[in-house]
Amino acid sequence: MDIYAESLEIHRRLAGKLEVTSKMKIRNKYDLSLAYTPGVAQACREIEKDVNQVYELTLKKNTIGIVSDGSAVLGLGNIGAHAAIPVMEGKAQIFKEFAGLDAFPICVETQDSREIVQLVRNIAPVFAGINLEDISAPRCFEIENALQDIGIPVFHDDQHGTAIVCLAALLNAAKLAEKKISELTVVISGAGAAGTAITKLLLCVDYEKGFYDPVKEILICDTKGILSGSRSDITNNPAKKELIRITNRSNRRGSLADALRGADVFIGVSAPDIVSIEMIRTMNPNPFIFAMSNPTPEIMPDLAKEAGAFIVATGRSDFPNQVNNALVFPGIFRGAIDVKAKRITPKMKQVAALALASCIENPTQDKILPTVFDSFVVPAIAKAVREAVV
Repeated sequence: MDIYAESLEIHRRLAGKLEVTSKMKIRNKYDLSLAYTPGVAQACREIEKDVNQVYELTLKKNTIGIVSDGSAVLGLGNIGAHAAIPVMEGKAQIFKEFAGLDAFPICVETQDSREIVQLVRNIAPVFAGINLEDISAPRCFEIENALQDIGIPVFHDDQHGTAIVCLAALLNAAKLAEKKISELTVVISGAGAAGTAITKLLLCVDYEKGFYDPVKEILICDTKGILSGSRSDITNNPAKKELIRITNRSNRRGSLADALRGADVFIGVSAPDIVSIEMIRTMNPNPFIFAMSNPTPEIMPDLAKEAGAFIVATGRSDFPNQVNNALVFPGIFRGAIDVKAKRITPKMKQVAALALASCIENPTQDKILPTVFDSFVVPAIAKAVREAVV
């Protein structure tokens, strides 16, 4: 039985991967009077007098809402709210297992940005943080930006979680290869949520300087090739126009294959099987290949190694060097919620990447990052985030 068939069988047998459990037993009328009426009324009165008591008297202190409209799920595309539920359940499991956070899937039957923003505002009283997930670009930018004032962290993990773990992997890959970050030319396949966030983090756009140097150059490719100022087809696309403003300073044009010639790093957050052995062989010696499309990467690791890649990473759990946002979001939220942060700041993202990279003191070609099962990862990231807030 392959991994897909076995996973399907588990989902069918369990009828989902989550259940709600109670922290106290209700065994008699006295227990019921404490948990519900009349005793519960006093907790309500205390919160009415001081709304901050909600963190001390309810589940809000430790609860995450995972909000998705199913418009950009894994590499599967716009599969809708119902089909997105298994991913959000898995996300909730990771929150619980690795950060002790109680998370719940909220998959909504609308892809109207304004409706999603209003919905999140309306449900925010229950949660200490909101993880936006699998919402397509450019709506994900609009939704996240519109929710930064609701008093709890709102974090689009597909953007920033992916960018943070990617930066951490790049820092350690460069350390191992004895290359300077500032001398690397990076090609990113995918101009959506993840590609945009990775670009900004690697270029230090909107981030405090001093933690690390920006990369030398980034070329971003979408399905039609390199983003450049000569592309008339993106005149009415503000998100891609912004990316052109900060990348491709030499105004190179052409396909993904053209972009890879002479590049040092490939970062794929796009589609399966779009990179060939021949394309990698046109890159600079000892390139880094981060083929992070899920579930099928842009090129399989064995082929990338055959082509001469020095470092090969994917987003999958069954290959070495997993570059996946599962390494990041539990610690980010744990740290932010511990200090009741109102938002996830640029500095918090940077220190999270540095903390993750520092978890591997002596990286190797098959281990440039820790795994999600390394118990020190979440505490290290959470500590860095807490200190950044304080």
